Amino acid sequence: MSRAAVPGESSRPAEGEGARSYLDHAATSPLSGAALAAMVDTGPVANPASVHTAGRHARALLDDAREQIAALLGVRPLEIILTSGGTEADTLALMGAGGTGQVGISAVEHAAIAGLGAPHLLGSRVRLLPVDSDGVVDPSAIATLDHPSLVSVMTVNNETGVVEPVAECAQAAHRAGALLHTDAVQGLGHLSLDLADRGVDLASFSAHKIGGPVGIGALWVRRGVRVEAVAAGGGQEAGVRSGTQQVALARGFAAALAQAQGELADRLERWHRLRERLVTAARRIEAVAVDGGDHVSEAICHLSVAGARGDDMQLLLDARGIDCSTGSACHAGVSAPSQVMLAMGRTPTEASSCLRFSFGPATSMAEIDRLTAILPGVVDRARAVR
Repeated sequence: MSRAAVPGESSRPAEGEGARSYLDHAATSPLSGAALAAMVDTGPVANPASVHTAGRHARALLDDAREQIAALLGVRPLEIILTSGGTEADTLALMGAGGTGQVGISAVEHAAIAGLGAPHLLGSRVRLLPVDSDGVVDPSAIATLDHPSLVSVMTVNNETGVVEPVAECAQAAHRAGALLHTDAVQGLGHLSLDLADRGVDLASFSAHKIGGPVGIGALWVRRGVRVEAVAAGGGQEAGVRSGTQQVALARGFAAALAQAQGELADRLERWHRLRERLVTAARRIEAVAVDGGDHVSEAICHLSVAGARGDDMQLLLDARGIDCSTGSACHAGVSAPSQVMLAMGRTPTEASSCLRFSFGPATSMAEIDRLTAILPGVVDRARAVR
């Protein structure tokens, strides 16, 4: 009996019976050794809100982690609000800084904002900003909003990998008198993020997309921007986000971010080669298109496969040892067309015929070669069952 593979072992050669390749890092990336070591090294800690010696020690560790995260992002420590993840950070930005005017969100936002997020929480105040056939937001659409107070445009689309024109959207939002929030969860550790140059006011992050622990993220709030608390509690995190602060998770987040930033240039170069190999092979398959246009994350490759259902292809690939996605993992278990693809002008059938492959720090060329060898047969078989 073969030993069960785990995502963190994806750096091993993808060869032989029972081998698995984890190509779903956009959903979650395995905990890095650096993050794990930082968390274990934390040792037993007290509540950082306590005033006794153990509590002050915990507070010092938490402050060190916050300062490291801020330094790596090029911002001030007091501008970092630690959260339970990207979804909470998004919700805090929308509800805490959304003001009373219209809230513009791109039509291809993550479900944390576009799903049961902004429409559910803010109701009729929400306005969708259109995208083109590649899924790129039109910044000029922001000018059509009526007295907006907040605009939210993601940095990198979690399905297609499209890098959105956030800087241009920020300029348009500011001209309209609104703040600009960006969900930067898929951008962190995957492209160079300069928050100051992009002109954004708030940005959301999540640790587990870059090899940090699940259960912690952050909302960056530019100095001078006011965010109201959206839940009752003890007033931790500058009175904005209550709840006992997770010292070990914060240290794991900081360690993972340090490693991701330090290795970014090498990772981008390698991901580019991996993606080019996959793109070249995919385009050789009849009626397979690579989505997203020219300005996309090197870590994501999204394919549209005419005549085949994404769910069927995913199951067939899974049976052959390839872990991938049909889109956002937040929709796992729900058989429905991708809202992102629908917003790009695809039909419901076309929006249900997609695959997303996403790379991590350990993804190898051997894994991509194995995928490209398997993929044509998988597509043919999926088309046969339609």
